[in-house]
Amino acid sequence: MKRLFAIAAALLLGLSATAQTRTYVIGFYNLENLFDIYDDPAKNDNEFLPDGANQWTQTKYEKKLANMAHVIKAMAEDNGRYHTILGVSEIENRMVLEDLVAQDEIADANYQIVHYDGPDRRGVDVALLYKPEQFTFIESESIPFTFEGSDIDFSDIDTDYFRTRDILMVHGTIAGEHFAFYVMHLPSRTGGKGGNLRSRGAEIAYRHGLRMMEKYPGIKIVAMGDMNDDPFDESMRDYYHGRENMEEVGKEDFFNPFYKMVKDGLGSLCYQGQWSIYDQILVNYDLAFAPEGGLKLTPINKGYYGRVFKKRFMETKSGQYKGYPLRTFSNGAFISGYSDHYPTYIVISKEQ
Repeated sequence: MKRLFAIAAALLLGLSATAQTRTYVIGFYNLENLFDIYDDPAKNDNEFLPDGANQWTQTKYEKKLANMAHVIKAMAEDNGRYHTILGVSEIENRMVLEDLVAQDEIADANYQIVHYDGPDRRGVDVALLYKPEQFTFIESESIPFTFEGSDIDFSDIDTDYFRTRDILMVHGTIAGEHFAFYVMHLPSRTGGKGGNLRSRGAEIAYRHGLRMMEKYPGIKIVAMGDMNDDPFDESMRDYYHGRENMEEVGKEDFFNPFYKMVKDGLGSLCYQGQWSIYDQILVNYDLAFAPEGGLKLTPINKGYYGRVFKKRFMETKSGQYKGYPLRTFSNGAFISGYSDHYPTYIVISKEQ
C-alpha cells in the first residue's frame, strides 16, 4: 500500500511539474505630453517647439523618450516579462510612438502600434502598443466622442465647439481567446468642470462594449485610461458600471481593481496633497470570472488585483512636491523627469 501511495504521489508531482501558467501583463501609462519638436499646423503644439514656451529641443525630446522607455523596461524587469498590451495617452502622433518603441532599452519587445489621429484641441491622442507574439490583432476602431443618444444634461457645454480624444478599441486574441481593449483619456477637470463630459465618455465606451459582448459571446473586455476621475466618481461607478468588489459584478458590470486601492490611500497621481487613481483598468465579468482553463484576472500582491507602479527614480526627491511623480517640467523648468502619472497594470493568467 505504501508503495502504491508513493507511486501515486510521484505521478502527481510529475503532473504538477509539467503544468505551466501562461501569464500576461496589461497596463496603461499617461506619457505626459510626448510631443515631437516639429510644428504641425493641425495641432496646438506651439509650446513643444524649439522656440516655444518649453524650448522643446531634440535633446529634451530624446531624454523624454529614454525616460519613458526606462519605465517600461523597469516594469518588465519587475514582472519578468514585457507587457502584452500597453495603452498610452498624451502622445502627439504615431511618429513619437515609433521613436519610443525603437529605443534601445525596449527595442527587443518588438512592440506594434495601433493609433489614429484624433480631433483633440490640445493635439494629443491615445494609442495601444502590443506584442505580436502574444496578441493577434483582428481589428480596431476610433470611436468618436459624440453627444447623440445620451440622457446626460449638456446645457452648459457648447457641443458644436467641443472636441476631445476619441476612444480607441482594439480587438484581437490572446492564447486563442477574444479580447477587446478600450483606451481612453476622458475630458479634463479644468476649472473643476467636465463631470458630465467624463460620464458621457464612459457611457460611449460602455455601450460599445455591450455591443461587442453581444456580437462575440464570451469576449473578455478590458477598459483602461486616464479617466480624470477616481473609481468612486459618477463616470466610473454609474456610467461604466465599475464595481469595487467581485461579488457585486453582474454580467453587464465591470470589476474595478483600483476602487479598493484608492480607498486604501494608494494613488497614481497627486494634486494639492490628495492622491487619486485616475489611471484605471477595468475588466468585464467574463474576465473576472473566467471558467477553469481560461484566462482570468489574477491577484498581484497584498490581495490587490491591480498595481500602481512606482520606483524611487520616478519620484520627486525634495521640495514642495516631494513624493509626487517626477514630471517632465516643474514651474516651467525642464527637470528631466518621467510623467506626472504613475503607470498602472493588471495581470491575467491561466494554467495549461
